[in-house]
Amino acid sequence: MKKSLLLTLFSIVSILGIAQIPYGSNHGKYITIKGAKVYYEEYGKGTPLLLLHGGFGSIKDFKQVIGTLSKKYRVLALDSPGQGRSEQIAAISYQIYADYYAAFIDQMKLDSVYVLGWSDGGNSAFILAHDRPDKVKKVIASGSDSDMFDAAPAGFVENMKTRTPENISEEYRQYWLNDFLKLSPNKNTWQKSFIQLRDMWVTKEVISDEHLRSIKSKFLVVYGDKDVIKLEHGLHIYRTIPSAQLLILPNTSHMVFSEKPALISQLIVEFLGK
Repeated sequence: MKKSLLLTLFSIVSILGIAQIPYGSNHGKYITIKGAKVYYEEYGKGTPLLLLHGGFGSIKDFKQVIGTLSKKYRVLALDSPGQGRSEQIAAISYQIYADYYAAFIDQMKLDSVYVLGWSDGGNSAFILAHDRPDKVKKVIASGSDSDMFDAAPAGFVENMKTRTPENISEEYRQYWLNDFLKLSPNKNTWQKSFIQLRDMWVTKEVISDEHLRSIKSKFLVVYGDKDVIKLEHGLHIYRTIPSAQLLILPNTSHMVFSEKPALISQLIVEFLGK
């Protein structure tokens, strides 16, 4: 009886389309880019949708939206070099990451792509859209910034500069390090990845206003109304990218994809479908 009830409940959930595709369920692959093995997973069919996760993260950042988005698009979710299951590289920056994503597009022989970037992933998506208008058609950038010194709350940059592997906070240990040590092929040199990401976070300019103004891709910039990124900075990005659209989600922090997965998925599909 219990078994039948469980099967019935599972069938109902599947029919309603709310069954979540677990992160790592689709037999991920590695592709070698600039000598480094980069891990990615692929779901669904249709126009390629490149998922770029946040700093100190992995594809897991999108685990609650991959299922919905894969019903409409060919989802290609990457672990950025030095994060998740991907190998470390000598140095990272938002520009270097954008170059790796561009190389991924070329090596996968994708004619054109949509891009969904969260936080650091959105930062690099600005650069990717600027550098590769031939490939990047539409972009959703959530919780992203063009200048950390302007975007971050008072004291954030100064505090981040003091962070070291020796004084890593319990928050970062729980959110990042524990998963990193499970997934990464570079778990013995996690300190290097921490320092690389920290230094990238305290870089002042991600992309210039001049470059933002020259972006040809259609953009949707997204923020939670309680985002760590100042909404005034988000408004600046919205006003600087030609024909950008702005979405501010109520009662939402920086963690858009875990707090409002159904809503943000619906709005992404609507934006990309226009």
